[in-house]
Amino acid sequence: MLYLVTGGAGFIGSNLAREILHRGARVRIFDNFATGRRENVEDLRGRIELLEGDIRDAAACREAVKGADFVLHQAALGSVPRSVVDPVTTHDVNITGTLNMLIAARDAKAKRFVFASSSSVYGNSEALEKVETLPTLPLSPYATSKLAAESYTTVFHGVYGLPTVALRYFNVFGPRQDPDSQYAAVIPLFVKHLLENTAPVIYGDGEQTRDFTYVANVVQANLKACEAGLSACGRAYNVACAAKASINRLFEHIADRLGSTLRPRYLPERKGDVRRSLADIGLARKHLGYQPTHTLEQGLDEALDWYKKNLAAPSAVKTPSR
Repeated sequence: MLYLVTGGAGFIGSNLAREILHRGARVRIFDNFATGRRENVEDLRGRIELLEGDIRDAAACREAVKGADFVLHQAALGSVPRSVVDPVTTHDVNITGTLNMLIAARDAKAKRFVFASSSSVYGNSEALEKVETLPTLPLSPYATSKLAAESYTTVFHGVYGLPTVALRYFNVFGPRQDPDSQYAAVIPLFVKHLLENTAPVIYGDGEQTRDFTYVANVVQANLKACEAGLSACGRAYNVACAAKASINRLFEHIADRLGSTLRPRYLPERKGDVRRSLADIGLARKHLGYQPTHTLEQGLDEALDWYKKNLAAPSAVKTPSR
């Protein structure tokens, strides 16, 4: 079996590639290295097929999909703040790029197309738990782009018979997540600052909550989505731990594990940020057989081990931003 991982040189994609190889299947990575990093897949050379190209290039997408049984579409331009600054590029990559990949997968008769969507599609829903039947209320161009692309996957299943599954990721973290990007996610950013003995920033009062999801859980969900029956297709599923933590609590966890007494700086909240995020994962459990293997605390223990090895020294190898 051949798995195509778009964005495979990035954070989630590179973790996916490693697990697929561990299971004895073949991997082809398709990446333009705009946010993914070459050093992230350097140790995989000779074990993977690496194809450099852009999902905005329809011809490159067709070439990438040739012979692939499963398409795990992780490539995207992430970050709510970046999308607010540049909505056009976010649209081009996340919507047009996904449409290109769907057409290519349809024409190549791929067995499954798994799309990396986002919990941001829910926006500031009043519901305590985000269940897939809730109305979607995107608050940013990024969230809108993910919802539009997700809708395309549903349409391609219904109209063309392409077996698609959309996975709504909730705040994924883990090894190889970039702390140096200006749009870095909160966990690697906290770790980087504390290791450098500088105070990190928290936007807002820090009481906003998130369902932080260790990357191993996300990898599992992608592979379960490939294995599930056809009745699971044409839908979106939450991928999370079904547990909430405030940004303040998260900071305390990380500071305690790193033995730091630093306190964060608080700045005004950012446009497009969601106040509360907590997943109901019942649908993924039922239809995909998904069951998270790592809690926030267990994931932090593994991730911090990796960060301390890779970020503690000034000469540390940079990590990928995907």
